[in-house]
Amino acid sequence: MDKELSQFETWVGIPHSSVKGLQAGTYQSDDVTKGTPLGLNNDPLKIFSVIQEDNQVIMKVTGEIYAGINTKKEYQNYHLVFQFRWGWPRYEPRLDKKRDSGLLYHCQGEHGVFWHTWKACLEYQIQESDVGDYLGLKGPKGQYRGFMVEKGNKPDKRDNGLYYYDPNSDNIITGARYTNAYIENEMPLGNWNTVELYAVGDEAVHIVNGEVVMFVENLQDKHGKPLTKGQVQFQSEAAEIYYKDMKIRTVTQLPPEIEAQIRRID
Repeated sequence: MDKELSQFETWVGIPHSSVKGLQAGTYQSDDVTKGTPLGLNNDPLKIFSVIQEDNQVIMKVTGEIYAGINTKKEYQNYHLVFQFRWGWPRYEPRLDKKRDSGLLYHCQGEHGVFWHTWKACLEYQIQESDVGDYLGLKGPKGQYRGFMVEKGNKPDKRDNGLYYYDPNSDNIITGARYTNAYIENEMPLGNWNTVELYAVGDEAVHIVNGEVVMFVENLQDKHGKPLTKGQVQFQSEAAEIYYKDMKIRTVTQLPPEIEAQIRRID
């Protein structure tokens, strides 16, 4: 990651009606999932920028408008690692909700197919108390070991869905539904967290601060074909967040210590 973010492109969605400082005539709405997006490399409020802190290059994401910043290149068979830290500001339409962002991987096709903002992809959730959760946007899906609970009978206070990943389960779930991670391993607000993603073949492993929290396999695109590559995209989603120390390297298999923590579907 350089100061110019030259390896990335941006796509900015629909500004909320509360956003200030935009050019007269810019489309704004209380519903940021419908309408006319600002579009490709049109970031007038500098939602994505680079700052320096303690001689480190850090990407700042203001979160003021729903948006994405994605790699220009596609990646396949890789280990991605970076750190993130939440800022304090939150914005509409999530002013009183959990701070939210996300790592989108195996991104395919056109910009803005989901809420006029993000690409079709698989998501490694980055949200307060929910880091490492899994879901698919606009078609991509996978399989994992886990379980579903009835509404009102959840085993804990997580509130993002009825599905849970559990490597010890013999039940197999197929789909793109929001799925809670095995454990929540996020650091307290204000601290840096280390995120790792292994994407090898048609498998993905989500790791939060050194702990494997999600393993999804048999990844497929919306046509049912193996999904093994794509762009990487970071979300701006109504909360300030900082990213640093981004590193990506090619791998051909999972390390033994990761293999020891997963159970493939027979």
